[in-house]
Amino acid sequence: MTTTLRRSTDRKTANMSTRNGKQALIANAFGMASGKAYSCPGATEVCESVCYAGKLERLFPGMRAMMLANYNAVANATYAELVEALSDMIDGFRADCVKRDADMAFRIHHDGDFLNRTYASAWANVIRKNADITFWVYTRSFIPGANVIDIIADIPNLAVYLSVDSANSEYVRAIIDEYPSVHIAILSQTMETGAGAMADFRDRPGAKCPENIKRIPLITNAGGACFSCQLCVKGNVDVRFAVTKR
Repeated sequence: MTTTLRRSTDRKTANMSTRNGKQALIANAFGMASGKAYSCPGATEVCESVCYAGKLERLFPGMRAMMLANYNAVANATYAELVEALSDMIDGFRADCVKRDADMAFRIHHDGDFLNRTYASAWANVIRKNADITFWVYTRSFIPGANVIDIIADIPNLAVYLSVDSANSEYVRAIIDEYPSVHIAILSQTMETGAGAMADFRDRPGAKCPENIKRIPLITNAGGACFSCQLCVKGNVDVRFAVTKR
């Protein structure tokens, strides 16, 4: 692959931040252009109506260009090319972490999703080869015709979350029954309605994302909210997100 995949310094997921606690110090996330026209075959009308990553792409031309470049590099690549490119990217991440003595936690798809099974298989290969790095991902690529869960489930150092809303919830039960290690991340209008939706699948309501309800800040000098919280990073619990942030 001739194009190098570029990592993102996403503040929410940062595993290390600047001294003033304002920005990510290490690029520990990867993203691509989002939406059904690009890398999100499982996108629903619900997620597209509130997609924060898509909004950021529209607001920041530089980010949009970077996400498009990553998407274009991935879209038509072969499995071997994808493994090489993803491996090079993760090698760069590892080197940054070693240099700064940072915990190695990497967010897959702060923007975008698994666009096909070849790409998902390449990620599975790279994740397994980097067993000392913790990876986590939220995905809507679990609907018929765009399902990659059988490829990415049950990898010890990858926490997989199904991004569930009212438009794709009918597919969840069969997946979590077959793959008990997979978690649920529900998006609802409020946290209360999310608890009700979670009850269709679990005997517990799941944790409220603490950053979503403003219980913890987006980033501090200890790192981003996801890294500080650790619930999703380590795949500890199901989680709820709310459009209204309450």
